[in-house]
Amino acid sequence: MRIPESVRGGLRMRLWTLADDLDWSRLNWKEKATQYEAWTRDPAVGGLLANYMDQRQIRVYIKDTIMKGYVRSRLANPGPVYRSLGLIEGDEYPSTSEEYERPHGRRLADGKVIVWSKAKDWKAVLMVCHERAYVAKEATPYGAVFFGAGGQFAETSFREMVVDAAEKLGIERVLWLE
Repeated sequence: MRIPESVRGGLRMRLWTLADDLDWSRLNWKEKATQYEAWTRDPAVGGLLANYMDQRQIRVYIKDTIMKGYVRSRLANPGPVYRSLGLIEGDEYPSTSEEYERPHGRRLADGKVIVWSKAKDWKAVLMVCHERAYVAKEATPYGAVFFGAGGQFAETSFREMVVDAAEKLGIERVLWLE
């Protein structure tokens, strides 16, 4: 049986809001697994889905369908990146010439290239920032922003290595956001 879009959309909105409250991107796999099980047993989530599918499919559906795009969607928002780089004037986002995914980024109208992702993807972020600026005329590799920068990514020696690599690639700013 197919789940109506209104049900799927409503669950997505509800679970994504709950995930925001839980700071989902910071949870480890075990904490996420526990949350999936809780949602599966929740009458308002798993109980609702039981009207459309076998009970054994509910957890997988929540994980692979409802929550699949959550992290990418939340990471796509350029607002925190612009604010951390000091690029927002008032409430106005800077004018954009091009938008990118995987990893997320923007080429601003003034030629600055900005790329952001999770800290674990630091190598890709630096290289992509360089590459995107290299192929666009009059663009400059301006900023690399890393989210979830705890653990090893918070160590001074590690960050110094990343900043050194960024400088060698001509990237002007490197920011670490917890």
